[in-house]
Amino acid sequence: MIDHERDLASVKAATDRLLDAAASWDNATTAEPSRLPGWTRGHVLAHIARNADALVNVLQGRPMYADAATRDADIERDAGRPLAVQLADLRESGDGFQAAGAEPADWSRTVELRNGVTDSASRIPFRRWVEVALHHVDLGVGYELEDLPEEFVQREIEFLADRFTGNATVPPTRIVATAGTDTWTTGSGEGAEVTVTGPAPELLGWLAGRRDGSALKTEGGPLPALPAL
Repeated sequence: MIDHERDLASVKAATDRLLDAAASWDNATTAEPSRLPGWTRGHVLAHIARNADALVNVLQGRPMYADAATRDADIERDAGRPLAVQLADLRESGDGFQAAGAEPADWSRTVELRNGVTDSASRIPFRRWVEVALHHVDLGVGYELEDLPEEFVQREIEFLADRFTGNATVPPTRIVATAGTDTWTTGSGEGAEVTVTGPAPELLGWLAGRRDGSALKTEGGPLPALPAL
């Protein structure tokens, strides 16, 4: 069962971890390329801040973004700001998300995100945790998938496996973590099953498009190509 209050606390911890890491940077570091194609670290920080605002909109019944062009323009607008401004914005927007999450609400209600995607309000804090945690890795500053909390890794693997379930472009796939007994299934359910095995962080990296899957082992066929997130 999803515990939105516990996830809100995890979001706060992840945000503080990111702020602590970025506090040692300078403006030049912020302007350097991130691991995301075409984005500097400033773009990533701006996106994380604007995502907090967008998820407040979701929780309060407004459209997540006015439109895709506005979303992209806001990130470009904010990407080149000095580090001190970026960190203040990230802290303020994160506090705004926490405040929205603390408001009395029906957490079982269905809310709408981008592109017509719907979800339970109770999962929004976890979605925010994903944004903060994975984009911290994307900054390329020494925080890696292996540093993510184990609970987060397990839940995000499950979330992404569910996302690709039923996708006709993905063969039926069994995902097995080498440590422990965790397994997941995904794909279309048609054709021969492929088993993908590896450490949980590597499995997450492949599912989330952060790693190429070369560290994983497969049986029954080649490593499935996954749609872009």
